[in-house]
Amino acid sequence: MEYNVSRDVDAGADTVWAVMADVERMPTWTSTMRRVRLDGDALRVGARVRIEQPRLPPATWEVTELEPGRSYTWASPAPGLDSAAWHTVEPLGPGRSRITLGIRQTGALGVVASLLGPMTRRYVDTEIAGLAAESERRSAAR
Repeated sequence: MEYNVSRDVDAGADTVWAVMADVERMPTWTSTMRRVRLDGDALRVGARVRIEQPRLPPATWEVTELEPGRSYTWASPAPGLDSAAWHTVEPLGPGRSRITLGIRQTGALGVVASLLGPMTRRYVDTEIAGLAAESERRSAAR
């Protein structure tokens, strides 16, 4: 299963990145995260992030790719089901950006991913809406 969603926002890429990269604050702007703990003080390749979400078991995600100011990808391998999720911001002009979030789930338990597909898509949609709203709120407050 793979799902991508993009949204244009009235906030500069630097503002969106500041919100998106501050992963421990995710629960303040999206209801799909109960608790997020970063192992260390900065998002970097190899960093591990413990995430607790409603209706899902806690999971540890590891940052596998990072382009500061632009994107990061993290992965959470589990027996029979590997998940990878990406978070990207691209500038569209002064005070405008495009956010893209996506997730891919593969493995022998792909049928589980298919069954959870509607919830997964709803979570990604909720996350991008919260990220957009928080980014626009911060942009307007400047």
